[in-house]
Amino acid sequence: MVNTVASALLAAAWLQGWITPILVSDDTGLCQLIFAVFLVGLAVSAAKVWRTSCELNACKDFQLHGNSRAARYVAEVMGRDSGSRSILAGNLRLKLSSRVAMVRHLAASLVLLGLIGTVVGFIISLSGVDPAKAGDVASIAPMVTKLIEGMSVALYTTLVGGVLNIWLSINYNMLATGTVNLITEISALGERHAGS
Repeated sequence: MVNTVASALLAAAWLQGWITPILVSDDTGLCQLIFAVFLVGLAVSAAKVWRTSCELNACKDFQLHGNSRAARYVAEVMGRDSGSRSILAGNLRLKLSSRVAMVRHLAASLVLLGLIGTVVGFIISLSGVDPAKAGDVASIAPMVTKLIEGMSVALYTTLVGGVLNIWLSINYNMLATGTVNLITEISALGERHAGS
């Protein structure tokens, strides 16, 4: 639902003509890079949400197929004492939590790429300024043009990185919540079947 609403807002921004200036003014390609990293993060997140959801549904319906993480965990804890089960539950928590970390890293990289774009934009802005020619009226127009070009790169990359970070962070939080629910379900399932 969140991704549908966000996609609709992106489409509305495109139809309003707000996206085209970003693409036209970014000669560095950083906005496209940020969007590509975002798409990778969104695809990874979607795949992990799907997998987590399927495993969670299988746990809740007690339909453990031999390849599922829950079935492997139940097989590992069967006949083990409480200390061993606790260690195995801790290992499960670490494995499943680390599985979602990639999405968090990709979301954080969007902000960093936006900040890199800000620095690149300032460099572009300042590269067009020549203090020796500041008194020459004919030289002012090209300097102002370069200044505006660099500032647009700086601001647009920051905007794109920040907005897409928020979108991907929401996906990460949904995935993290689903992962916590999965860990809880698998651990409870393991405890129920531990004595079997």
